[in-house]
Parts: sequence; C-alpha cells; structure tokens
Amino acid sequence: MYEKILLAADGSEHSLRAVKHAIALVKGEQAPHIDIIYVVDGEKSKSDVLHYGNTEIIQTKRKEKLTPVEEILMKEHISYEVHVKHGEPGPSIVKFANEGDYDCVVLGSRGLNQLQTMVLGSVSHKVAKRVECPVMIVK
Repeated sequence: MYEKILLAADGSEHSLRAVKHAIALVKGEQAPHIDIIYVVDGEKSKSDVLHYGNTEIIQTKRKEKLTPVEEILMKEHISYEVHVKHGEPGPSIVKFANEGDYDCVVLGSRGLNQLQTMVLGSVSHKVAKRVECPVMIVK
C-alpha cells in the first residue's frame, strides 16, 4: 500500500507507538523500508553543547535516543535510514517530507491540551497542515 514512509521520531513513548503503526503500513511490501527523521531544535542543541561540550558525546547521546526505534525495526526485519536535521521540528519535517516525495508521514502526538496547542502550536498539527502527502498522527 505505502512504499515510501517517513517516520518522525525522537525516542519518546509517542514515537515508539508511531513506529509500530509505520511498520503496519509497510508490512507486506517486497522490500519494506522506513526513513526516520530526527530533528534537533536550536534550544536543545545549545543546551547539549553547554551540558556535554564534546560533539562526539552529543552525537552519541542523540543516536541513543533512537536506539529503541531502531531495535523495533530490526526485530521486524525492516530496513531504515536515519536522517538527523537541525532546526524547528515542524517546518524541518515538512520540508524534508515534501522534498522526499513520501507516500505517508507517521508521527506521534505529544498530547498537548487545547490551550497549549493554541499558544505553542504542535508539531503534529504543523506537519498535518503543510505536508503534501497523507499524515498519520498516532495518539
């Protein structure tokens, strides 16, 4: 059904639920593959530098966040590629998805309440509104 899936993941419980739905979308394909995008926002990047100081340690810590997602994909024998981007998560995911010509984007919902969503906006809302392909938001 879907051949080219983009999974937005950050290692949270929400992204772990999302990976299971992404797997369900590619099951049955001849060569199932999922692209994973992990976006490091500017504030997190600054705090990582201040906290760890060493770029190698920072990169290792970021990769560790995605380890549970990668383990699930390996267990299911699904090939994947991780793309780490820097910037604001919503627009970065939208840009990457639209340039990549994906069949579907899958991401978890953080579960913001209505006030938080209205004031802050949510990544899933921004993505759903601006990506040119179907978007699956996993609660």
